[in-house]
Amino acid sequence: MPNETRTAIVTGAAKGIGAAIAQRLAADGFGVAVNYSASTAEAEAIVAAIEKAGGRAKAIRADVTDPPAVRALFDQTEAAFGPVDVLVNNAGTLKAAPLAEVSDEDYQRQIAVNLTGTFNGLREGARRLREGGRIINLSTSIVGAYFPTYGVYAATKAAVEAMTHILAKELGARKITVNAVAPGPVATELFLTGRSEELIQRQTNDIPLGRLGQPDDIARVVSFLAGPDGGWVSGQVIRANGGRN
Repeated sequence: MPNETRTAIVTGAAKGIGAAIAQRLAADGFGVAVNYSASTAEAEAIVAAIEKAGGRAKAIRADVTDPPAVRALFDQTEAAFGPVDVLVNNAGTLKAAPLAEVSDEDYQRQIAVNLTGTFNGLREGARRLREGGRIINLSTSIVGAYFPTYGVYAATKAAVEAMTHILAKELGARKITVNAVAPGPVATELFLTGRSEELIQRQTNDIPLGRLGQPDDIARVVSFLAGPDGGWVSGQVIRANGGRN
């Protein structure tokens, strides 16, 4: 993708991995739509940090589970920065539980955000990204490891990986790449909440590189896929997990 293309949308960018991705893409020269659904103060803080560093960003509220809201997200991004070149489908939610104990509400919520939300972004991105653009989905390294209590979450992300492979073939003629990044354990609120220190240490010990990932570790991979060096990588899932699986 040529260096002059400068517009990116990052969903779920108010905190954690999404915030790190938004900041990295802004540092790479993109005007960045910092999407959020509820965390207004956090999203505005990320925009302020980007602008303080000399970058361009705008916080845009949109529920990715709602197709009209996703269309409006693209509309507002285009109005602020011009046509979209990069879409990062990062918004997600996780509620770990044995399948027999998953509530209807938790099941539907994970399907709505992780799968339908990503689909809504993919569909709109497929229609509106400029030629030579990049779509990057967030999956999880749990796909392929199949840890107990992650059945619904892994299922949603496996579906995201399937759509990644297929959309890469569908958009190839327009020189749009479609890839997924599948993080291992990353020290974010989503990962740390509800876990004991003992469990966190046990999971850290399972990582050959000897530490939890940091949001910047994932942002660097996204930066590569969104930048000029990633131009011939498409239809791939990169498992950024410290060698865990």
